[in-house]
Amino acid sequence: MALLYEVKPIALNQAVKRNIDRFPDDFAFRLDKSEADSLVSQNVIPHIKYFGGSLPYAFTEQGIAMLSSILKSKRAVKINIAIMRIFVKLRSIILTHKEIEQKLYELEHKVGRIDDEVITILNTIRRLMKEEEKPKKKFGFIRDRE
Repeated sequence: MALLYEVKPIALNQAVKRNIDRFPDDFAFRLDKSEADSLVSQNVIPHIKYFGGSLPYAFTEQGIAMLSSILKSKRAVKINIAIMRIFVKLRSIILTHKEIEQKLYELEHKVGRIDDEVITILNTIRRLMKEEEKPKKKFGFIRDRE
């Protein structure tokens, strides 16, 4: 994370310690000694002293975003601004989707009413057609045949 935000690891650790209330357990946590030793043995970090002699922090997605708001590097500021812009854009997209969802709901109910009206009209036409199929009575004068 220090590389990402272009700060020294010790500066990152100090910033987190100064702002520890911004990092609940679901944002960041300290690795234990065996986890840190595992990172050293896998050549992920050169030595525990790389972190200023203290155990390193592990950050969740929210913690990484929070780091951008407490670190003072130019890169951290740019990342924080990008996060804020994305947040605003997502909120706009969500609101747009809610509007579309509402319109679809209204259309669905409107179509339901129209369907009922169309069914009533079709049934009426069918009844009228059946009435016309009845044999017609003859009308007029009947002449006797002689």
